[in-house]
Amino acid sequence: MIWLCGDVHGRFEHLIEAVLQLPPEQRPAAVILLGDLQAQQPLEVELATILAHTEVWFIPGNHDTDSDADHDHLFGSALAGRNLHGRVVEIAGVRVAGLGGVFRGQVWMPPNPSEVETARSYVARAGRGNLWRGGLPRRHRSTIFPAEVQALSRQRADVLVTHEAPSCHPHGFQALDALARCLQVRQAFHGHHHDRRDYRPEWPRLGFEAHGVGLRGITALDGQVIRVGELDERRAIRGGYAAPPGCRLP
Repeated sequence: MIWLCGDVHGRFEHLIEAVLQLPPEQRPAAVILLGDLQAQQPLEVELATILAHTEVWFIPGNHDTDSDADHDHLFGSALAGRNLHGRVVEIAGVRVAGLGGVFRGQVWMPPNPSEVETARSYVARAGRGNLWRGGLPRRHRSTIFPAEVQALSRQRADVLVTHEAPSCHPHGFQALDALARCLQVRQAFHGHHHDRRDYRPEWPRLGFEAHGVGLRGITALDGQVIRVGELDERRAIRGGYAAPPGCRLP
């Protein structure tokens, strides 16, 4: 089983506890963090107690480039090679495609045309004074570039994990619907919005099963909610949407 983990924003205790409280034979084969990790120390240190029990994978979120420390504790960690952004990896027998980061108007804000296609072309236009460590500005190291989406769309996968949401979310993007369909995925999971809406009425239109994972929430690949997000119930009441069945509080 694979677990999808919503934005943690520097707090990992709930994930560690959820893994270790289970008997070894019931622990997930892998966990995938859906961005905005904001690790306070290198990621392998944050999650040291579970690395022998489950594989750890991730995609970056927009806040993972807020500071040098946010960036380095993730992209400079011993687990940097577990970044799924822009590629398809087989995890526990499942082909998982990853697209981290967010859309930003300086580069591309669908459905508007893109301002620039690649990170390299952005660097060429930015000017030396705007570069970070000799390359792409730090903030834009969590920006989605059109060329990354185009390259990913030519592959095939079973599951798509993104930080941004597809169009079934009020702040989602049809560009991610199209990516999921090009990949021919059965399921898509996202973080970023700190909520978990019931997308089931949208599944026929989308052509795949979409799931949002809330703030520090955990959802299994089969849709079972392992841990309810910390804002899920509050936002369900405010937003007028129903939580999927089978939810259980931690």
